[in-house]
Amino acid sequence: MIRLDNVALSYGYGIDGLHDVSFHLRPGSFHFLTGPSGAGISSLLRMMCMSLQPTGGRIELFNQEIRDINAARRARLRRRIGIVFQDFRLLDHLTTWQNVALPLRVSGKREADYKEDVTDLLQWVGLGDRMHHFPSVLSGGEKQRAAIARAVIGKPELLRADEPT
Repeated sequence: MIRLDNVALSYGYGIDGLHDVSFHLRPGSFHFLTGPSGAGISSLLRMMCMSLQPTGGRIELFNQEIRDINAARRARLRRRIGIVFQDFRLLDHLTTWQNVALPLRVSGKREADYKEDVTDLLQWVGLGDRMHHFPSVLSGGEKQRAAIARAVIGKPELLRADEPT
């Protein structure tokens, strides 16, 4: 599913964020990546989701080398990934329900086809009574659960979470 071979990230001026990182993550596996603040974990996760390019090495995602793929192909690959961001990234002008439904809406699905799924998922994560509230009135834990729900609503093949707890 994900393969990194000798991946490096340099910030310039002789500062290396990462060097010689290699590993292979198989479908269905579960992994934790830990380390001290500033160790490059968030940068590594960003590279694995194609929002940051490595300065060296090779990253393969879903059996495709990601360095030279075009923007359209990159967008299709990203749809196969659910992302829980460290800072939630909920849109303040959308309700909790609308934030969770956003990946489905953006992918062109009709609301009638996913309305019940979004509602059921919000009930399941304990936000059934908060689904019509805006992020500004949610607690940090509620925002986190909404972000997790948004990441999994599209049934991604890969779920990536940056500090999910």
